[in-house]
Amino acid sequence: MSPNNTLFVGNVAIDFDELASTNDYAIELLTKTKPSEGTVISAGYQWAGRGQIGSAWLAPARQNLLMSVILYPSFLAARHQFRLNQAMALAVSDLMLGIKGSDPSIKWPNDIYLGDRKTAGMLIQNSLSGAWLQWSVIGIGLNVNQLAFDPSLPNPSSMALVAGHTFSLDEVKAELCRYIEQRYLQLRAGELSLLQRDYLSRLYRFGQDAYYRRPDGELLYGRITGLDEQGKLCISHQQGEEKFGLKEIQFVS
Repeated sequence: MSPNNTLFVGNVAIDFDELASTNDYAIELLTKTKPSEGTVISAGYQWAGRGQIGSAWLAPARQNLLMSVILYPSFLAARHQFRLNQAMALAVSDLMLGIKGSDPSIKWPNDIYLGDRKTAGMLIQNSLSGAWLQWSVIGIGLNVNQLAFDPSLPNPSSMALVAGHTFSLDEVKAELCRYIEQRYLQLRAGELSLLQRDYLSRLYRFGQDAYYRRPDGELLYGRITGLDEQGKLCISHQQGEEKFGLKEIQFVS
């Protein structure tokens, strides 16, 4: 067992004061060698962090958890890669369940909300070998102790703002490694119905009537009814049920 009380996630930890991007570093590492599964790269500050499809991730130095985990989910077909997103989003929300007064939810596909405010985001980058995943880099940006945010950000929050006290980043990191390993092992064991059930139980706005916006600006009033096998969001509205991929639909607050 590692100091994190895990079998492999976090056994190898590479820490930096500053780094352009923990995901970029992990991918560069994978091009040169084969790091141990569960290797964690973290940085006190990163100046080129990204969210889904190029969105910037802004965070001040040494207040938040910025890390990437290297995994080898070669058991997972490429067409089912969203299952990895589900497992990792659940792991981060599992961590949030321990915060007093919190009610974490997962805003599709993998932002973590406390109330109506974003507290964590993920960027998962995969490499394929034929029809199967070869390796995955799980990039996580988690607002831990930050109390003030750039006013350009629409709805940020942090663990400290919700809990009313600050946290040890090392302890949060160790706990998150444990949850990542637990959910990853569930995925590897094929406990898909469990993961799907837990994901839907925490899915932001699941079963609620709300407004959404298409890329052309058109408003859509509907209800999230679930996900398809590829992880597309299913929304039922007056014209029927429609499926949406990344950047094909926007939540309206």
